[in-house]
Amino acid sequence: MNHPAIEVRGVNRVFGKGRKQVDALSDVDLTVADGEFVSLIGPSGCGKSTLLRLVADLDVATSGELAVFGKSARQARLDQEYGIAFQQSGLLPWRTVAGNVELPLKLHGVSTEIRRRRVAELLELVGLSDFAKSHPDQLSGGMQQRVAIARALAESPRLLLMDEPFGALDEITRERMQNELVRICAETGAAVLFVTHSIPEAVFLSDRVVVMSPRPGRITGIVDVRADGMVAAHDRSAGARDEEGFFRAVGEVRSLLHGTPAPAVTARGVDSR
Repeated sequence: MNHPAIEVRGVNRVFGKGRKQVDALSDVDLTVADGEFVSLIGPSGCGKSTLLRLVADLDVATSGELAVFGKSARQARLDQEYGIAFQQSGLLPWRTVAGNVELPLKLHGVSTEIRRRRVAELLELVGLSDFAKSHPDQLSGGMQQRVAIARALAESPRLLLMDEPFGALDEITRERMQNELVRICAETGAAVLFVTHSIPEAVFLSDRVVVMSPRPGRITGIVDVRADGMVAAHDRSAGARDEEGFFRAVGEVRSLLHGTPAPAVTARGVDSR
């Protein structure tokens, strides 16, 4: 039986008790299909990262059900079903690029020869074969994030969990990394749950964009970027950012975030008047 990559049903997350109680998530339902790219977007504190942490078994829901490929989040973690990348690359400064990428494999007892071959494949995938012996402080921010993505892919996970991985990058580098991620996802076929504050980033990368409300976090709407009138045939080429459908999808997401009617789309993009 084929299970969705992620299945969330009626999930709530409450922190603290009494007057200090904080309702972070309220009655969240979400399904991410195998191989699908889904972004979570919403105001700060709306529970985007909390939801991702629940999927990653870094936190536990107060109530509700959550499954990853039909397994509990704990079992999916033990089975290495997913890889994780955060806003900070989290690379170990004393290890080389190759040493950082191989770390999950080494921790799980993979043989030296298999580690060597897998690291070479991953560094080629992210375009860093020439930097295998470099250390993190010798790399740009964008290159460090590519190493972090390679490390997240080390055990060939079927799911990537990404919490604002490009948030600290400048706009030019960020667009390049978005293009790289599109290519990597196409080559690996992994499903992705992606947290971002950027509407254009969410629209460009995603099959669907999930919009969340201020705390307590609820899903207020979902924009299907593949729908008619949006990005044609879900075009993820760099030129898609200049297409009318792209601006229409951006307008739809913005209207859901702000609770206003979607603006008209003109030849110049979104007319916000």
